[in-house]
Amino acid sequence: MIADRKKLLGEGFVLGIPLVLGYFPIAMAFGLMSKNTGLSLLETSLSSIFVYAGASQFMFLDLIRAEVTSGGIILATFLLNLRHLMMSASISVNLKKDCDNFLPLIGFGITDESFSVLSFNKEKLHLPFVLTVMGMAYSAWVTGTIMGYLVGEIIPQALQTSLSLGLYALFAALLFPSFKISNRFLILSIISGILYIGIFYLDVLTAGWDIIVAIILGSLIGVIIFSKEENNNE
Repeated sequence: MIADRKKLLGEGFVLGIPLVLGYFPIAMAFGLMSKNTGLSLLETSLSSIFVYAGASQFMFLDLIRAEVTSGGIILATFLLNLRHLMMSASISVNLKKDCDNFLPLIGFGITDESFSVLSFNKEKLHLPFVLTVMGMAYSAWVTGTIMGYLVGEIIPQALQTSLSLGLYALFAALLFPSFKISNRFLILSIISGILYIGIFYLDVLTAGWDIIVAIILGSLIGVIIFSKEENNNE
């Protein structure tokens, strides 16, 4: 049993390394951008410790700069993170018995990247493996955030710019493989982008509500598109 735990820990550590390498520079970019937005070190650190939602954290910096109300920021963050409910539900059916008492912690630790790693290793979803993968990703994000806030301005400007592009590269890496599965993913991505750009430039909504409405409309269109695909496959 001890040998199995060591093996699971080792395998979790190996698979967690890419997450660390991906999260740390992006978290540094968030920490630096948070400082430039005017948040304190404590506020920045707590956002990564308790929110721990990369894309949403970058988004709420934009919303803060746009002077969006706290209610609007909470709603936008909630909508953007709804996908985590689906990911948590998907993973939960494959978790082994030793994870039962840690479901809230595991649910908190689910991210797009950790979900991907766990999904491809369903036979290993024992507590040591799951917590190692998630713990490494979480530690990298929190540590990177603090480092970015403290020393980010020392980094050369060119490198600062490249760090800020890291989040987009990470999402592109997650999104592009889905295009091979179905061109409907590509169509939905394009439609969602056009929706947001149109709403933003029409300036018919106050700051913050443009992205909220775009998320809702994009999700509804996605439901329609994939419902038709399922009906056609039946």
